[in-house]
Parts: sequence; C-alpha cells; structure tokens
Amino acid sequence: MSTEKATFAAGCFWGVEHIFLKYFKQDGIKTKVGYIGGDTPNPGYKEVCSGKSNHAEALEITFDPKKVSYATLVDFFYSTHDPTTVNAQGPDRGSQYRSAIFYHSPEQKSIAEKVTAEVQEKHLKGKKIVTEIVPAGVFYDAEAYHQNYLNDNPSGYQCPTHFKRW
Repeated sequence: MSTEKATFAAGCFWGVEHIFLKYFKQDGIKTKVGYIGGDTPNPGYKEVCSGKSNHAEALEITFDPKKVSYATLVDFFYSTHDPTTVNAQGPDRGSQYRSAIFYHSPEQKSIAEKVTAEVQEKHLKGKKIVTEIVPAGVFYDAEAYHQNYLNDNPSGYQCPTHFKRW
C-alpha cells in the first residue's frame, strides 16, 4: 500500500482531527495533530498558543490515495471551517489558528489551488478565501494528550467548527 500525507490547519486541531476521523476513518486514514509553519524548532503547546513560534495548530493525515483522493480531502477541509477569516476560527484568535494547506508535492499544490478556486466559485462568492497554500516544512507532533483528544475527552472543550458539507 502506497500512502501520502496531507497537512491542514483550520483552527483548533482537536476539532479538525475529530471531524476528519468521523468522516474518513472507514477509508483507513491515520491522523496526528501538531505544529507546522513556524520558526521555532520543537515548539510546545504553550509556545504555539502564545503566537511567538509562528506555528499553526495542524492535522497531518496519512492516507491511501486509492481509497480517498487528495482533492476530496482538500474539499472536505474547506467545509470544516471558515476559510475567509484571517487568523481566527470562532472564538479562537491568533496566527496559530490560521487556515492553511501545507502541500507535500507539486501535484498536491496544483490540486489544492484547483480545489480552492472551485470552492471560491461554487460556495464562497463575495467572500475571499484567505487560506495559505504553502510548502510543508517540518511537522512537530503535539504532546501526547492532544492526540485524538475529543475521542478521549468527549465532554471536553468543543472546538468551533463551521462544518457544512457542500
């Protein structure tokens, strides 16, 4: 089985992971939450939350492209949050909550740009998508207690989501 990685930032990583697992677990995806896109090596949660590291809270997905396409994951990513707000999702504010697609290949970049244009045209006319589409750098795993957090803590903080399947 050949797998690929997809990395998305869409606000609080607990909610992003939870909703992707809910809809794609049957496709065999594997997830982990962490930090990407910043300046500090090996950042911790407190440092990321402070905004000083410039990292985004993100979800890294390992998937089999024969079971689910990268384009499907990108389209779904857009439906899980508001990609028209800069550095904010619901009550969460700061660059760590930005909307971003971290691509792992030129093909992923092309697909992300194509799907972004389609979502803009079909679903968000009159509102500009501000999602960054940038190369994936080093992904730092978040602390163990963050992994699959909402599954392990079902009555815990409910991350804001703007889930709206097209």
